[in-house]
Amino acid sequence: MVSDRVPATGLGAQGIFTSARIHWNVRSAPLVEAAVARGEGRLAADGPLVVETGRHTGRSAQDKFTVRDAETERTVWWGKTNQPMAPAHFAALKADFLAELTDKDDLFVQDLYGGSQPAHRVRVRVVNELAWHSLFIRTMLVRPEEADLSAFTPDYTIIDLPSFRADPARHGCRSETVIAISFTEKLILIGGTRYAGEMKKSVFGVLNYLLPPTGVMPMHCSANIGPQGDTAVFFGLSGTGKTTLSADPARTLIGDDEHGWSDTAVFNFEGGCYAKMIRLSAEAEPEIYATTKRFGTVLENVVLDDETRMLDLDDNSLAENSRGAYPIDFIPNASAENMGPVPRNVVMLTADAFGVLPPIAKLTPDQAMYHFLSGYTAKVAGTEIGVTEPEATFSTCFGAPFMPRHPSVYGNLLKQRIASGGVDCWLVNTGWTGGKYGTGSRMPIKATRALLNAALDGSLNDAAFRTDANFGFKVPVAVPGVDPAILDPRATWADKQAYDAMAATLVDLFVENFAQFEEAVDEGVRQAAPRVAA
Repeated sequence: MVSDRVPATGLGAQGIFTSARIHWNVRSAPLVEAAVARGEGRLAADGPLVVETGRHTGRSAQDKFTVRDAETERTVWWGKTNQPMAPAHFAALKADFLAELTDKDDLFVQDLYGGSQPAHRVRVRVVNELAWHSLFIRTMLVRPEEADLSAFTPDYTIIDLPSFRADPARHGCRSETVIAISFTEKLILIGGTRYAGEMKKSVFGVLNYLLPPTGVMPMHCSANIGPQGDTAVFFGLSGTGKTTLSADPARTLIGDDEHGWSDTAVFNFEGGCYAKMIRLSAEAEPEIYATTKRFGTVLENVVLDDETRMLDLDDNSLAENSRGAYPIDFIPNASAENMGPVPRNVVMLTADAFGVLPPIAKLTPDQAMYHFLSGYTAKVAGTEIGVTEPEATFSTCFGAPFMPRHPSVYGNLLKQRIASGGVDCWLVNTGWTGGKYGTGSRMPIKATRALLNAALDGSLNDAAFRTDANFGFKVPVAVPGVDPAILDPRATWADKQAYDAMAATLVDLFVENFAQFEEAVDEGVRQAAPRVAA
């Protein structure tokens, strides 16, 4: 299977010397064959490759480190999210990774792009010991044209060795699992985990570091294009409806997870999608469901019947976070260029389980920056052990784990682009109405769709608005096709005093969370903070 698609710049340029057979830029079908032949996975009845990742069924956030050196000392936002690793520890880790590569029988190497817009992409070389990992990253990143491969020279290199076991004492890490990046050496080392998403998110982290100084806004969001060429981006944490609301058959999908906003375009960082599979249904998400019956899809931790090779997407015995990776062109209405015009609308999604926020609100640039930095949603009872009441969750920039720089860097970029481009920005609550979780009911999806459609087609701008007493943003008072009662959350509560008390609680949570950013933002953003109604 050794490929002749070998670039002029070999592994020696990265200091990698090995006697292994190097399988260069192998296409997807042979990689599937190799994965099955090597016992790494099995084919399901309808064609996808099914693999298991073992004990790591998601990202190992506590095992992720960034080398703290002259390059990163003042550019990285150090703390719980961005944990430092000493240069000496990284040097030892790199030496041990390179030593382990010397005696491998086979290595799979892919040369790929992170970013669909040529002026703002990063060239990434990925070295894997597993064939299915090579298939995964080839599926997820942007694949170069054949003519570009021979001259490919990487900007960054990823070495991913699930068999590697880190030594905390020698390598300055926490456990046998490690994800470490050196921006100085342009090298990412991943060991001790078979979860393939670590590679994808590492490239996202690189772009989140590289792009802001160039004026490009990196975003953890989905994006689509309307029939009039109007782009919308959708920020939102898990459970807020980001995938559902952006997957609109009337609009063209740019991508489902990671994008950049340049002077001329919104562009997908990736060439594939990475969707949750657990309890996926043909009725609710037909386009994504159809990918589970395609050769070329990689399914992680999906239960497979030993005899029939049929999938059971409802079985979470291997993982609640079962996933599917597939090329974006498996989605029928996907953009061929992975790009669209600069946005006309920015949508921030939240699932407010306190029942306080309106179903939609229009934000000023200052308010947009405030809510972007806040990254609010809420957990509900049953989502995690010990959660018995609604619990506020704040993930700055709607993607804190992947942001190396201070959140204000991304917030200021967003604010500038919204203001300079005349972009409309909306906060959409897909959570609860008529009371908090347990008392009220989930926001009707038909109402959310109608409000979102009115925002995206521009008609909502002509509505009459009121100013929310607590949050200060504008809320429509009447929208065709939507029950006006639902637009005023206080009016939907039977006990108005209970609403006021809950609103005061939520305001306090916002203010407490935002205290960490106050010194880094201007007065306009500070004034966008909510206040308890008098």
